[in-house]
Amino acid sequence: MWYLPKSGQESSDDTDGSHDGFCDNYFDVDYCDSEPTDVGSSRQTLPVFRNAERTSNDNGASVTQPAEGNPPVDPLLQVTGAGSDEPVNVPTIEASDSTFSDGSDLHEGKYFNTKKDLKRKLSDIAMKGNFEFRTRKSNRSLWVIECIDPNCSWRLRASKIVPESTKFVIRKYVGVHSCSLLNRNANHRQATYVVIGEQVAPQYVGVEKGPGPKGVQTFARTELGAQISYYKAWRGRKHAHTLIRGSPEQSFHVLPSYFHMLENRFKYLFLAFGVAIRGFRYMRKVVGIDGTFLKGQYRGVLLVATAQDGNGQCYPLAWGIVDSENEDAWSWFLTQLKEIIGDTDELALISDRAPSIKKAISTVFEKAHHGACAWHVAQNIKNKFKCADIMGSYWSAVNAYRCEDFTGYMIEISNRYPRVAEYLENEVGFEKWSRCHYPGLRYNITTTNMVESLNSMLVNARDFPYVALLDVIQEKMSKWWNDRRIVARAITTPLTPSRESELRPRFAQSNGRHTSQLNPITYHVKDGELEGVVDIFNKTCTCKEFDIDKLPCVHAVAAAHHAQVSVYSLVSPYYTKEYYLLAYGETIYPVGSQSQWDVPNEVVTRIVLPREVKEKKRGRPKTSRFPSVGEFRKRKNRCGKCGAYGHYKKKCNSQTGSTEGNPPTNVPG
Repeated sequence: MWYLPKSGQESSDDTDGSHDGFCDNYFDVDYCDSEPTDVGSSRQTLPVFRNAERTSNDNGASVTQPAEGNPPVDPLLQVTGAGSDEPVNVPTIEASDSTFSDGSDLHEGKYFNTKKDLKRKLSDIAMKGNFEFRTRKSNRSLWVIECIDPNCSWRLRASKIVPESTKFVIRKYVGVHSCSLLNRNANHRQATYVVIGEQVAPQYVGVEKGPGPKGVQTFARTELGAQISYYKAWRGRKHAHTLIRGSPEQSFHVLPSYFHMLENRFKYLFLAFGVAIRGFRYMRKVVGIDGTFLKGQYRGVLLVATAQDGNGQCYPLAWGIVDSENEDAWSWFLTQLKEIIGDTDELALISDRAPSIKKAISTVFEKAHHGACAWHVAQNIKNKFKCADIMGSYWSAVNAYRCEDFTGYMIEISNRYPRVAEYLENEVGFEKWSRCHYPGLRYNITTTNMVESLNSMLVNARDFPYVALLDVIQEKMSKWWNDRRIVARAITTPLTPSRESELRPRFAQSNGRHTSQLNPITYHVKDGELEGVVDIFNKTCTCKEFDIDKLPCVHAVAAAHHAQVSVYSLVSPYYTKEYYLLAYGETIYPVGSQSQWDVPNEVVTRIVLPREVKEKKRGRPKTSRFPSVGEFRKRKNRCGKCGAYGHYKKKCNSQTGSTEGNPPTNVPG
């Protein structure tokens, strides 16, 4: 039986731990070895209440009264009738037409491992039942709650099984509501972002992205019966990320141990897998570098250095996290990169034209050649001179193999836009973006697309704490190494698939070419307007395509056929199956569970504090970067009449006003 509070009386706290949470002066509690109450599958020693007797009221109902001489009833269990100071009994309530059950499996005697587990269970019940409850009393050993409607019969009282335990058992429970539907609320206080995050957390296990805020809203509505705001869904999503991947502060603390387990070259937060470092010897010595901002609590910038394998795929070499893209940060990162790939005249570094990168490269690398990303140069041209119509001539100049052809394209640009030609020659420099004028060897790599691909791959993981981000990088690279190793072993031709597909059409085109031998190693091949003189020993051709790409051009293929030399012998070893297999011959192993790490104590006890960040700005945190110079993000227009994309309501030609989301047939899609 339950007694509700009597007005004017205060509740007493349990401080001595000698009972289950009821008022000291009301119940005397003994712990005995009698038959256990139902508290699950285990036998528990529960309190037996004495000095309380059963009586009957005027209506014959059974009432629990305090023994004579005992102080008043616990105020949390007492109610007074109108105009009377005597406690009024609240009879046991059974479900009827005017009441309803909360639909849970709770019962008196059921126990939970912790008070937190009990609270989580009650929050779930409240959300699914669309009702709210409030706490009447709570301390370390007691929790008393009731429906938010003071006239409702629903309530629960739980306390510790024994004072020394963390387990809580339900002592009293009325699971029937007698409140009206006016108190049913789907947007209630129990639907906190913590509860939402705990419920939705399993959907983020083993995935990079998981549901967004709107997906969390849908989950809360369909699975929990709760209507939550977008902001609460966003906070719940962040809390779920923290539960699965750890907090940013924990990530900083784990970093020393994490890097100790990697056993690869690194400095501070510089990560380079030994497998990739050793495999770089089988790569063309062209490295793209770039940075992308991180979206987590402590922000930062992820720096990336990647090569390109013989099959035209990204080959990540090194990763770093710095505070921002400045000269000091780039100098530090490039210094570490130089230690693992060296500094030779054969090395080419490709990046955008950011001043911090240019200066850092010139300071750190003395022999390597720096090239500009042709795509970024094109965006600068379009932004500064508003001349997108000459991009065809520009890209022809970029990809020209012979200086004669390059000069012709530059004359076209100069005749139409003299300022653009002056910008490309003096401010940027032909040797930075032009293939034929580049002082080193950059093969067919004219942009930093290989780095941008890596940044796109991590678009979701950039919101993770640092250790979780590094885990994603390791998992991706492990998968790539394994998949490409399988592909390499299955290749039946001497070259990688992409290079084989390039060479086959040239072999077909070489048929019928008039070829004459000039000396034992030199051949003259007539190819219409463009003739070629091929040196099969030094692997050169006057068309320059063979010289730059290191893959036989049409003239070289014809010369090899005339000299009865295998065309594969003229191909750079970087394009062969053998090098491709050697590059991915080793395995990248995961770090493993943190509980299995064997880390020296001096590493474990090392403290890494997060960097200081600027005060959080008001509003929703920014998660997308500002567009680069000349970069435009197209926004699809949606028609307010037919719901289709690509046009406005005023230009809609739909007659019915609804096309089920499809654009009209006479409107370009």
